[in-house]
Amino acid sequence: MEAWQDTLYQKTLNEELTGLERRRAADFSCTVEALEELLESLYNLDGADWLGRGEVQSITLSAQIAAYEQFISAWKKESCTTTGKKL
Repeated sequence: MEAWQDTLYQKTLNEELTGLERRRAADFSCTVEALEELLESLYNLDGADWLGRGEVQSITLSAQIAAYEQFISAWKKESCTTTGKKL
């Protein structure tokens, strides 16, 4: 990746993770299951690129997907550690 691409990816990833952390803290309807449904929508959007979305949008979507995957995984690990149960 070129420098601007990496910068865009990291910025988007960090902003998305921050937004997910804030949402989890403030929104009681924010659950792992709800986030997994949103992640599924992002996967579907990623696969529906038959018109071509452009490099910036592709990088942004990839970073959003990575953020959701990372956030959900960390939340599940945290829940397993806290409760001893697997989500």
